[in-house]
Amino acid sequence: MRVVVVGASGNVGTALLRRFAQDSTVTSVVGVARRAPRVRPPAPYDVATWVACDIGADAPDEQVTAALAGVFAGADAVVHLAWAIQPSHDRARLRATNVVGTQRVVEGAERARVPHLVVASSVGAYSPSPGDVPRDETWPTDGVPSSSYSVDKAAVEALLDRAEARGDLVIARLRPALVFQHDAGQEIARYFLGPLVPQRVLDGRVPVLPWPHGLRLQAVDADDLADAYREAVVRQVRGAFNLAGPGIVRGPDVAALVSGARLRDVPVGLARAAVSVGWRARAVPVGPGWLDMAMSAPVLDTARAERELDWRPRRSGVQALHEVLTGIAAGAGTVSPPLRPRGR
Repeated sequence: MRVVVVGASGNVGTALLRRFAQDSTVTSVVGVARRAPRVRPPAPYDVATWVACDIGADAPDEQVTAALAGVFAGADAVVHLAWAIQPSHDRARLRATNVVGTQRVVEGAERARVPHLVVASSVGAYSPSPGDVPRDETWPTDGVPSSSYSVDKAAVEALLDRAEARGDLVIARLRPALVFQHDAGQEIARYFLGPLVPQRVLDGRVPVLPWPHGLRLQAVDADDLADAYREAVVRQVRGAFNLAGPGIVRGPDVAALVSGARLRDVPVGLARAAVSVGWRARAVPVGPGWLDMAMSAPVLDTARAERELDWRPRRSGVQALHEVLTGIAAGAGTVSPPLRPRGR
């Protein structure tokens, strides 16, 4: 199979390239990234032939779509992973990559007559479901209005609905929980913690962990998620799939990893106000909408992925979190930052 991966140098893309490097079914991989490597990169990035393309570029849609269609020509599947979280204060720029960029990928795939498109959606696309009742893929995907990330994920779900209605493209949507791996430590810290949080303090040395009351999370290990992407591609499945590691991550689980089990329950309103002030002061890299989304995200029912993809995650959500925390403390990072535009 020939597979094109858009956004192949990020957190999930790195894990997927590792998976494809071990897979005789996938015989050709093209990696699309905003910054292409100037020279042959190290493993796992060397499994791909690289093409530079900024899907959110300030350029005519036709120009970007035509470029993507040229890259996609002859592919058996396109996997779309590209997504922008920063700069969080530039709403127009985020939307240009996340929503307009996805529209360009879809139209490029249609124009190139690619038979199968696999798109990275998210638990963040779902409408609020604050309790612990697991929700399957039929739960509404109207998002959380105060979260720009969630609004964009919901918009992508809607544009995929419209593409499916045209009937020319088989589309799979993978909706994972938080995605973690050791090698994404620098990326996760940059996106969510910012420069004011010393990375090594997360190595079990936080004096006390403030935890918003009632917050619970799910997470999935990036390599486990890559297995699901591989199965979605090879099986050419259609529709949505929830993906999360076993278990629910709660305050005591996190405190056991970062603060010697020292935990302080904090009212949600107080936590939200603190995040809002920090974000407006540009001391915190993400805004309060992320907390709103986390507080209201549904617990994912992953039965469909287990049944139709034969997906069996090897790490629990707590184990995935531990992996990324050790990566943050160690300053671990993927090769993504050195991928510079050619000639620079």
